[in-house]
Amino acid sequence: MVESLVDSPSRSASKSTRTDELVAEALALADIAGHGEERLAVPLEEMSRVLGGGIVPGSVVLISGDPGIGKSTLLLQLAILLGSSQRVLYISGEESLHQIKMRADRLGMHAPNLFVLSETNLTQILGQIDHLRPNIVIVDSVQAIYAEELSSSPGSVTQVRECASALQRLAKAQGISTFLVGHVTKSGAIAGPRVLEHIVDTVLYLEGERFHSYRLLRSVKNRFGSTNEVGVFEMTERGMVEVTNPSQVFLEERIEHATGSAVAVTMEGTRPLLVEIQALVSRGAPERPRRTCNGVDLNRVLLLIAVLSKRVGLSLSDQDVFVNVVGGLRVQEPAVDLAIAVALVSSYHNRPVLPELAIFGEVGLAGELRSVGHSERRLREAAKLGFGRILMPRVRGNGQLQGAGAQPMYCRSLAQAVSLALESS
Repeated sequence: MVESLVDSPSRSASKSTRTDELVAEALALADIAGHGEERLAVPLEEMSRVLGGGIVPGSVVLISGDPGIGKSTLLLQLAILLGSSQRVLYISGEESLHQIKMRADRLGMHAPNLFVLSETNLTQILGQIDHLRPNIVIVDSVQAIYAEELSSSPGSVTQVRECASALQRLAKAQGISTFLVGHVTKSGAIAGPRVLEHIVDTVLYLEGERFHSYRLLRSVKNRFGSTNEVGVFEMTERGMVEVTNPSQVFLEERIEHATGSAVAVTMEGTRPLLVEIQALVSRGAPERPRRTCNGVDLNRVLLLIAVLSKRVGLSLSDQDVFVNVVGGLRVQEPAVDLAIAVALVSSYHNRPVLPELAIFGEVGLAGELRSVGHSERRLREAAKLGFGRILMPRVRGNGQLQGAGAQPMYCRSLAQAVSLALESS
């Protein structure tokens, strides 16, 4: 006896495609009535910033990140905070009810309208949602649940796609805001089919080094807001704590007059952020010098080393070079080029950077400095934190920026910027 599975005919195949039997009707855009639904307020301001100002009813949000980074902790905090005013259902396929209760007790938080379910069967989950009628559903994680009509194991491509699609259809039909937790692969991408990112409305990544306490919640897709916003949190024993002034936190342990240290003004979304760039240049093996970076792109640092050698006359061919961004942050924009270059020269000549000096600007291959966006916003943020001088490229159109007390030091070339940035020996 051999078992054979008979697939039911698809819905589209059983329907007639004759134009006189079509049910859907196209409408003119001007004839469609607008529904300006208000967003649900999020008590976590940093998360509200990333979501675009609150939770859109009926939206599906996917939150991903490395294991142990704090996804479950953040969402449980969100569920408890929202549970004071909304009906919230927290579904866990990886923890028991007692484990979730222990974590809530450790956070010291409780909510009257928070319901917890430990289940992996999709049919049971959909039944509970239909029974409780919550406003918000949190599923941790989408790789743990399964549909029993499918023969594949939980976490497979078919199961993840079908379970996410079922939850998405229910969210849209009943206006339930849904949060899904997704695992990541070794390369950092979301595990499962790529179509999972297309099913949901918003994709958020929780980033950070496991050995540092700071976490960045970054949006890579958002149908209801900007993808340029970033939220900053600190992982503590009491859960995730919002960092309202991250620039001050990242610079509070900085040692002034230390060689190889420069303050860069970078942009995380629409928020200016001041970070400390550290560089160490020491004599190494001439035949194979080391190049190590943490928090910045290695290829970008190699480019800056070549520009310094060619345009500034800095011989680094026999030197080991180490570059680090303090706090476990990862900075990707070219505006930190000038700060990295100044930190390298400072360490090489053993001369500290001028006190109260913040730096930003992109470095070109010809050794020229190129302007970057949001210059005035960067200038004002640095001035607010007590930096009296800002080393930066000349803005387009020879315009002058208002620094709210900070003095801009305009430069056109990397060699000129380096000579102005270092203290006299």
